Amino acid sequence: QVQLLESGGGLVQAGGSLRLSCAGSGRTFSNYYMGWFRQAPGKEREFVGGISRSGSSTYYVDSVKGRFTISRDNAKNTVYLQMNSLNPEDTAVYYCAASTVIGIANNKNMYAYWGQGTQVTVSS
Repeated sequence: QVQLLESGGGLVQAGGSLRLSCAGSGRTFSNYYMGWFRQAPGKEREFVGGISRSGSSTYYVDSVKGRFTISRDNAKNTVYLQMNSLNPEDTAVYYCAASTVIGIANNKNMYAYWGQGTQVTVSS
């Protein structure tokens, strides 16, 4: 199994940027497709985007496309979520998750391992 730990959250003004990191430990990190999810208060946890095992493929939901970028460094066992042009609707707890399912899955049930989450708050 893999253990995941997110970092990099915080408070930022609208229009600003943050970069989240998700460090993995345990079994070979490059075996996993990685996803980022977020959960706002009172809402369901939603898929933000994902990245393939090699990092050659990424996928984003429409609401973040062009603003968020996912990358990974398998040598450092880390996946990143670069978030630009943030707006208050991006406020949520952000989670990284690991999946052994082939392909970038947008269903949270496809991810077996989760980090504890990091809070991102965007002020207007």
